[in-house]
Amino acid sequence: MKISLTQKYNVPGPRYTSYPTVPYWNESDFTEQKWIESFQKAFSESNTQNGISLYIHLPFCESMCTFCGCNKRITKNHTVEETYIKALLKEWSLYCKLFTEKPLIKEIHLGGGTPTFFSVNNLEHLINGIFSFANKADHYEFSFEGHPNNTTYEQLKKLYELGFRRVSFGVQDYAEKVQKAIHRIQPFHNVAKVSFWAKEIGYTSISHDLIFGLPFQNLENIIDTVEKTNSLKPDRLAFYSYAHVPWIKGNGQRGFNDENLPKDAEKRQLYEIGKQLLSENGYHEIGMDHFALKTDRLYKASQSNQLHRNFMGYSASKTQLMIGLGVSSISDSWYSFAQNTKNLEDYYQLLEWDKLPVVKGHVLTDEDLTIRKHILNLTCEFETSWNNKTGYFKELPDVLFDLKEMERDHLIVIEEHKIKITEAGKPFVRNICMAFDLHLKRKSPETNLFSMTI
Repeated sequence: MKISLTQKYNVPGPRYTSYPTVPYWNESDFTEQKWIESFQKAFSESNTQNGISLYIHLPFCESMCTFCGCNKRITKNHTVEETYIKALLKEWSLYCKLFTEKPLIKEIHLGGGTPTFFSVNNLEHLINGIFSFANKADHYEFSFEGHPNNTTYEQLKKLYELGFRRVSFGVQDYAEKVQKAIHRIQPFHNVAKVSFWAKEIGYTSISHDLIFGLPFQNLENIIDTVEKTNSLKPDRLAFYSYAHVPWIKGNGQRGFNDENLPKDAEKRQLYEIGKQLLSENGYHEIGMDHFALKTDRLYKASQSNQLHRNFMGYSASKTQLMIGLGVSSISDSWYSFAQNTKNLEDYYQLLEWDKLPVVKGHVLTDEDLTIRKHILNLTCEFETSWNNKTGYFKELPDVLFDLKEMERDHLIVIEEHKIKITEAGKPFVRNICMAFDLHLKRKSPETNLFSMTI
């Protein structure tokens, strides 16, 4: 019996927010001193020209969403806010003492958890505290994630006054049965309200996050969700495949069974119909799982080959150095990665000892840097190229041999020194990247590490 491309290529695989992916980091060769030297080098090379990026992880949520795989702490006790912000600013001050000059901040992203868990006053204190050690770069872009149920007009207004112009609202799906299964009861009215508020205040880019493949989700749900989304016309949106990784410690993915999830062809149909509806309403696929209107900066960046991808997702700004602040945050100097402890109490303790809360990382080899560039090209430009001087690596002939099957399936076109992903191949970008992933090729995982690619 002939199998579909979805059945053929739906295998566990990384999401490629980094290369090497976290499970393949060489932690034994990593030290805090190597990380310090690495980010100092990146800072000296790029601060004056491009500035740096900050990712700030705000982990608190008032309730558990059972689709979520992020690091979070569930509490209704808002007295935790001040302690955590004090710790964030302490961590930032430790970094600033190691910089050779005042940093210029090009990007800030507040992620979570739920950033809008925090009060207006505490959010203001955090941002003002960051800029007591830094200046804004030219053409900066600040963004945050907002929960439609608890984002207030006052929060949107204050963050706008502090320089934020992008906001992303987590929608997932509007069907009541799906919302109950993922413990995220969120009426359309709440999403519409905060979206209209953001437009009224002056935000230039409003984003909605949608997910396909959720428990009990069907075609009718996707059509309804996308039609409601189109009625609000966000400037950009993410349309993610649900990453089912219930084996991860502390994960909230419970409250439903595996048989409640749409599988293979059924799941892929949810995406294809959603993508078609988005296309009919002016949205363009600019990268893996992401869409934007022509008026949005992300679309313009995709057209001028300025699109970048890192642990914050897709960005229209390219910065070499990204510092991650907060529990579990990951930093990236281009030459190395570093991750903070995932334990909140350990995070506080390390900062009390005046130590950066970094507990693991990876120093990229020359080979890693070459492969990383190819994977970035594929995820941002849907193509990559090489010659004997740049982009070439000794395993490339083997990679091209592995890709021949994808070429026969019309997912890619292989030219003399280039690979282009076809329109039919865009849903399989992760699989194409996997062909370049030498760490994955050399050591296949023996246990569950990754969600399914499709």
